[in-house]
Amino acid sequence: MEKILDIITEKMQAAFEQAGYDRSFGRVTVSNRPDLCEYQCNGALAAAKQYKCAPIQIAKAVAEQLDAGDYSMVEAVMPGFINLKLSGRFLQTYLEGMRVSPKFGIAQPGAGKTIVVDYGGANVAKPLHIGHLRPAIIGESLKRLYKYLGYNAIGDVHLGDWGLQMGLIIAELSERQPDLPYFDPDFTGEYPKEAPFTVSDLEEIYPTASARKSDPAFSHKAHQATLELQQGRRGYRALWRHIMNVSVADLRKNYDNLDVHFEKWLGESDADPYIPAMVEDMKARGIAVQSEGAWVIPVAQEGDKKEVPPCILVKSDGSSIYATTDLATLVQRMQDWHPDKVLYVTDKRQNLHFEQVFRAARKAGIVPPTTELEHVGFGTMNGKDGKPFKTRAGGVMRLEQLIREITDFVMQKITTNQTVSDEELPATARQIALAALKYGDLSNLATKDYVFDLDRFSSFEGNTGPYLLYTIVRIKSILSKYDGNVSEAKLLPPESAEQKELMLILSRLADSLRAACRDSAPNVICAYVYELAVAANKFYHDVRIITEPDEAKKASYVALIDLTRRVMETCIDLLGFSAPDKM
Repeated sequence: MEKILDIITEKMQAAFEQAGYDRSFGRVTVSNRPDLCEYQCNGALAAAKQYKCAPIQIAKAVAEQLDAGDYSMVEAVMPGFINLKLSGRFLQTYLEGMRVSPKFGIAQPGAGKTIVVDYGGANVAKPLHIGHLRPAIIGESLKRLYKYLGYNAIGDVHLGDWGLQMGLIIAELSERQPDLPYFDPDFTGEYPKEAPFTVSDLEEIYPTASARKSDPAFSHKAHQATLELQQGRRGYRALWRHIMNVSVADLRKNYDNLDVHFEKWLGESDADPYIPAMVEDMKARGIAVQSEGAWVIPVAQEGDKKEVPPCILVKSDGSSIYATTDLATLVQRMQDWHPDKVLYVTDKRQNLHFEQVFRAARKAGIVPPTTELEHVGFGTMNGKDGKPFKTRAGGVMRLEQLIREITDFVMQKITTNQTVSDEELPATARQIALAALKYGDLSNLATKDYVFDLDRFSSFEGNTGPYLLYTIVRIKSILSKYDGNVSEAKLLPPESAEQKELMLILSRLADSLRAACRDSAPNVICAYVYELAVAANKFYHDVRIITEPDEAKKASYVALIDLTRRVMETCIDLLGFSAPDKM
């Protein structure tokens, strides 16, 4: 099915052509004055300049060509606007098409295309904290959206597993347990299968080692360990595998708790083998040039409004940096998956870094012109004091602690008016908590900072995740009382303003999802599904549904709210959460 806006625009373009004007003037938009009309076309104003006549004259001529059966109102108004209201029959036909079509008839622009979504960015040997929240839920939502629109969407966690933190842990361990075989360069036997530490041990070892970086001797030892690990020292590689196995198992558990899932668990270490050949190739082709002992890729372009420094490929001491790894990761991704797009979800403070990397990748031919590269930079989650969110003690809060606190808060709220069994209560509280957390984040423009307000996010009223869940649960309750077959119910044209408003919003699903995809903006889906929830609540409060005596009308109402439920459940799934059956 075409988007409803495309259908209306196509009809308007045909009317312009039939009236003797260029069809390109027939673009229709959703009205910014819903009190006057539902859709509008301002093309007559632009056409008047070309055809040298009054725009109202053009508007009236075009309006006469429109099929009256498609509209309940067609008005040409000064100075040359064409205002439209759709007919109930037109809406009924369109929504019936949505009801019976897979994915509501939404076109699949991603069919045959691949997108890699790089999000998560967790560091091995460190627990997930609230700084990992935004990339996880924004990236997961975008990946789900692309997948829904037909793309082969590959989510890659892109672990930080190959840098100095590895050397710090190894150096610290070598002082705590020097007799371990991993530190004996002459050891030739099999290393133990069990790690000499737990994930809890690592969570203590890493910050302790990190705090010692100011000690020159220890810092040198850690850098040397990092170098030897990357060069393949056998014992260090075995220790690294232990660190990976212990850490990744814990990371998977925590991401699963957040209902965030990755298709690939690759990291910086997976890109490392691609670096030597890539660097030598860039040097040989003159892409990389020497500057103060380092090898850099000049990426400044004519017309830049601000300085874009060269992308450093190899530092003067011969070591690689993040940009080197990101370029090598692109080499690997192009080789393995040939993506049509690579999307990065990270802190917006990395905007310049990705601008440099993208330009370097284009210049070196790592990525062809046909592959799109995009960075979605997100803002900070702040406390009510306007500063980055902290624990009560002032530290960085672990992600699992945040989820636990929100779940406990929701549990207390719903037990005061408990409508679910004791057995269902924990799972229900968790669903509501995730809805509160994720919607509270995603409803904001990703690039903006926002204030984390637990009371507001967990409210069952207003623009919140729990309000959406309540609306879905309410619809499920109404549907459970219907004594007919919901799938056999048929829509009728709307009879009331509330019914038509709900149908109009439903008809705009495809427009909203395509806009969210185009702008990499889950907040567009949030705005849409909230508007739909408000309209649904107004409809079932103002219209008798189950008690309607006319069976055809009752069936039509049921068909409408069931379609509303399905659309809402699809939207919240794209946002990364789900609705319980009761709450």
